[in-house]
Amino acid sequence: MTAKALKPADYLKKILTARVYDVAVESALEPARNLSRRLHNKVLLKREDQQPVFSFKLRGAYNKMAHLTPEQLKRGVICASAGNHAQGVAMSAHKLGSRAVIVMPTTTPQLKVDAVKALGGEVVLHGDSYSDAYEHSVQLEKEQGLTFVHPFDDPDVIAGQGTIAMEILRQLQGLGSNRLDAVFVAIGGGGLISGVANYIKAVRPEIKVIGVQMNDSDAMMQSVAAKKRVTLPDVGLFSDGTAVKLVGAETFRVAKNLVDEFITVDTDAVCAAIKDVFVDTRSIVEPAGALAVAAIKQYVATHKTKGETYAAILCGANMNFDRLRFVAERAEVGEEREALFAVTIPEERGSFRRFCETVGELPGGPRNVTEFNYRISDSARAHVFVGLTTTGRGESEKIAKNFKRRGFETLDLTHDELAKEHIRHMVGGHSSLAQDERLLRFIFPERPGALLKFLSLLQPNWNISLFHYRNQGADYGRILVGLQVPAAEHRAFDQFLAQLGYPCIEETHNPVYRMFLQR
Repeated sequence: MTAKALKPADYLKKILTARVYDVAVESALEPARNLSRRLHNKVLLKREDQQPVFSFKLRGAYNKMAHLTPEQLKRGVICASAGNHAQGVAMSAHKLGSRAVIVMPTTTPQLKVDAVKALGGEVVLHGDSYSDAYEHSVQLEKEQGLTFVHPFDDPDVIAGQGTIAMEILRQLQGLGSNRLDAVFVAIGGGGLISGVANYIKAVRPEIKVIGVQMNDSDAMMQSVAAKKRVTLPDVGLFSDGTAVKLVGAETFRVAKNLVDEFITVDTDAVCAAIKDVFVDTRSIVEPAGALAVAAIKQYVATHKTKGETYAAILCGANMNFDRLRFVAERAEVGEEREALFAVTIPEERGSFRRFCETVGELPGGPRNVTEFNYRISDSARAHVFVGLTTTGRGESEKIAKNFKRRGFETLDLTHDELAKEHIRHMVGGHSSLAQDERLLRFIFPERPGALLKFLSLLQPNWNISLFHYRNQGADYGRILVGLQVPAAEHRAFDQFLAQLGYPCIEETHNPVYRMFLQR
């Protein structure tokens, strides 16, 4: 990459003279007060999600382009990117009056394509992956005499990202304390952590630099362990901002020499961290932007630290809106504020009520039912998929033991990926046992006792054959219930619905019900 390997002192000079503030802002360093209280350590958030393109990538892209010759800028630049780097290059080119060609995979969300076009970038869609887009960009670079702006493996790009660390150390003094024990940095290709580590180790070498990767996209961690760059066969795409199969040659050299520790986090932990950031800032960061926060929580739990100060770089906020539903659902499990179970109860009258009463009597105080899925399938036993609120880690095992002591066979599903991802949505189906079934959609008030009121008003000879409920955080819960009601008792059943007073819609004749749930 370079004639000679640059040392931290060399990078320090490049960082101090980097040109980033023509387009970037000095982002805030803010205390995360709620998270700090919970962790008993001071957590500081470096708000790179507040940059004009909602990502730190602008810094490195502009610094690289600001060092090009007038002739290179006149011919134009090119990059391959499906996200934040593309927007950084496009905005930098607009500022510098240069042409910018951005090669993006055909699978890139339209939101990101439109964002690049709005900044003046010429978008070329090619291939199904970043690798395809990269190969095509190299071809166009040669054909059109353009200058390639690498997303991470370039000393000028690395120096631009390093200005973040320069700001953090300067801003610490404004927060009343110069103490910083560690800075946590998300790693994709390694440009950000290379810049941060070079500056920190040149100026405050006692501060730990801790790299964070997704457990399914840990190319840097594997490379450092193998002492050579490792190409991953595949990467997870939840944190698309860090989904890199092969880290840079220069970033690998820097990281293996300067990064103190590496941590991997999983999807649920990242979802919980996105929620943590939202609680403290009322801002929603993308998965890559929450990696550092997830790692701080994991680090504190592992090392049992107290009274230390950690900085997390919130490196981006280009979140697809459609992902929020998934994030919200998995955040509670990631924080272990929800536990999931498969509970087996006798298929007999009153067993549902007995189970609900058991939930109300569990140790640790009242627990809300977050999910309840059931479909009659066996004449002797009923398998119920149930979610319960918890107050912290490790409670699911205790709750499962309590259910077993009360005579309910229980399987803890809190850490079961198949259950969390798929089975919770698939409980149900046709049943030959669901005779005389009426199907109703209810709206229950989200308050204690609503379900028990429903169960207590049911006549003993009306059997629940289907139940589906998932808490969505609203004032009212939407519940689907199947009840076996003999034809001769339909009038009494209608009177029961009127007495209950909960809004409901009968779906017994809905063709969807008949196709998928009724035999």
